[in-house]
Amino acid sequence: MDVVHDLSCLPLPFEAGQFSSICAKDVLEHIDYIPLLKELHRILQVGGTLEIQVPHFTSASNYIDPTHKRQFSIRTFEFFVASSEFGRGYYFDFQFAQLAGRRLTFLGGPLIWNKLVGPLVNSHPKIQQYYELTFLSRIFPAENIVVQLIK
Repeated sequence: MDVVHDLSCLPLPFEAGQFSSICAKDVLEHIDYIPLLKELHRILQVGGTLEIQVPHFTSASNYIDPTHKRQFSIRTFEFFVASSEFGRGYYFDFQFAQLAGRRLTFLGGPLIWNKLVGPLVNSHPKIQQYYELTFLSRIFPAENIVVQLIK
């Protein structure tokens, strides 16, 4: 490990555009994530990828872990993409160019039906949206959301 830094203390100790790829796995749910997302955007190269993993709002992990401050939907990160249907660029002074991918993960183990539910839900963004808007997300809760944002 080269750098140890408190992610709530910004700016991060890196130059603008220093990284071509950043992984924020199981991080954003623990902090005020918008300022950190802006900072990750700053240190990411144009065309670079930010991969994010956070718990889905139906995940039991949200309520088990007392350090979780935020819940996320499959569509949360669309607010930070220039071409999204939300069109809310006025909220933030940074935007990613593209949402390259998004998927929900489901627990395995004894929950055999999740092996069928996961691929079905992730087969199309409209199905992901339908899943969240209906009883299906309560019957078959997701574990995580994984998204790739391109600067």
